[in-house]
Amino acid sequence: MIPAAKLDRLLDRFAALEAEMASGASGEAFVKLSREHAELAPVIETAQAYRTAQVQLLETEAMIADPASDSDMRAMAEQERADLRARLETLDRALKIQLLPKDAADDSSAIVEIRAGTGGDEAALFAADLLEMYQRWCGLQGWKTEVMDRTESDLGGIKDATLEVNGRGAFARLKFESGVHRVQRVPATENQGRIHTSAATVAVLPEAEDVDIVINDKDLRIDVYRAQGAGGQHVNKTESAVRITHLPTGIAVAQQTEKSQHKNKAHAMKLLKAKLYDMERSRVDGARAAERKSMVGSGDRSERIRTYNFPQGRVTDHRINLTLYNLARIVSGDELGEIVDALVAQDQADRLAAFEAEQ
Repeated sequence: MIPAAKLDRLLDRFAALEAEMASGASGEAFVKLSREHAELAPVIETAQAYRTAQVQLLETEAMIADPASDSDMRAMAEQERADLRARLETLDRALKIQLLPKDAADDSSAIVEIRAGTGGDEAALFAADLLEMYQRWCGLQGWKTEVMDRTESDLGGIKDATLEVNGRGAFARLKFESGVHRVQRVPATENQGRIHTSAATVAVLPEAEDVDIVINDKDLRIDVYRAQGAGGQHVNKTESAVRITHLPTGIAVAQQTEKSQHKNKAHAMKLLKAKLYDMERSRVDGARAAERKSMVGSGDRSERIRTYNFPQGRVTDHRINLTLYNLARIVSGDELGEIVDALVAQDQADRLAAFEAEQ
């Protein structure tokens, strides 16, 4: 059970927040207080319900112990006690989940990078399938998506693509997609019906806010060049493509999808900030790195996380040993949430077990 002292601290902090907000705080201070208040409000609601159930249980047990209670009253009280104990157990678990440490970037929008891996043209076609899957699923969540960059292959696949996903909590749901996605199917170019295995890598980064990362202009080298299409064809005859290199880290990003050099530069800067933000988070947060290496794996691009087997119509996520036989609905994006939900639930269960072990 949650310690009473911890509940007291939560309730006291919430009361203090409301008092500070009512005292006339303004500007940046009010925004900060409002954010904490909004995050704490659902926790307080659960904590208050927990406290109420505790009081009701004590009153019910007193009634059962009272020799003046008749048999019918005592029987009703015993049933109510059983119900209250079950409710307390449910509220206790809910409260513990709400009190679990959060990844600071969980509420952020996300940037999804997809690259064709081993498998040539078939890998590029599979990478295009993954891009469409994420676009469709994100749309179903009510998030806005934009393809920031896309390099097509000769057969209509993609060598690489960068997808921006704008929506509160997008990173929290998409972060488990990082890693190697493997596909087993008969390619359209295969004449003898043989099954081929190909792969694509996915990297999910939290989108950095301006307050998260500051980049000095002197640390950047910006190069412009002509955009290239599939097979080396020029997309246009002007130098609209942009490559930005962050000199202190050596991280380089390139964008060429837009015809406007200004738009490509803006997209490149957004991607560079996300990469630097993710690198900084990994550096300062050892706990986060340990967490990613646990049930969901390290998120490293060299790690195989999921297999899409078309002949058998199944999708297997290797991190949680989950196999589903609705491949078409998953690849279409309509039922990708079934896998995402399972990964989030397992991550939550593992963190809750660690939390309880520390109590």
